[in-house]
Amino acid sequence: MLMPKWGLYAITPDGKTADEILDFTEAVLNGGAKVLQYRFKSPPLKGGRGDVLLAKKLLELCHAHNVPFLINDNVELAETIGADGVHLGKDDGSILAARQRLGESAIIGVSCYNSIERAIAAEKEGANYVAFGRFFTSNSKPLAAPAEIGTLTAAKKVLTLPIVAIGGILPENGASLIDAGADLLAVIGGLATADSERSAQTFAALFSQISH
Repeated sequence: MLMPKWGLYAITPDGKTADEILDFTEAVLNGGAKVLQYRFKSPPLKGGRGDVLLAKKLLELCHAHNVPFLINDNVELAETIGADGVHLGKDDGSILAARQRLGESAIIGVSCYNSIERAIAAEKEGANYVAFGRFFTSNSKPLAAPAEIGTLTAAKKVLTLPIVAIGGILPENGASLIDAGADLLAVIGGLATADSERSAQTFAALFSQISH
């Protein structure tokens, strides 16, 4: 699958059961998410066989909706289940190494925080998208260094690949990031609500005013 050029980039919430993650995923896919990333940072799902089984189910669910499924950090897990790609942070290995393991068609995204230089380098090394953030206070990334909205505007002038914004994004502040240059909004907490499908629809609607 190809990396979408715009839209809602949903990320699974941490600290949930496998059934809760599956329910969340189905809800946000029904709500219009264009990409789904499986992110697992704490027990009981981090490591072990449970991750493989759940990731396979998530992959099937995403493909039923024709949506690419990415794994956060873990190239080995992505390779094991045949995920569409992986998202790499600064300590998660090189783009080249991931490409060698996952193949030319894999989607490889890179966290660039607030660094346009890192994003330019990632594009040259073959990344399929770059992500900047956090832009707002985030429960999922409470210690992450803040990024400036102006970074999105500057990045848009020098990059040709899709630009993702992440960090504390809600429907009420997401439009400002799209206006600044974000092509996709990566959302965790803003989707982990009592009605995740409706929340996803609200985010998806932010893109309806844009000419793509």
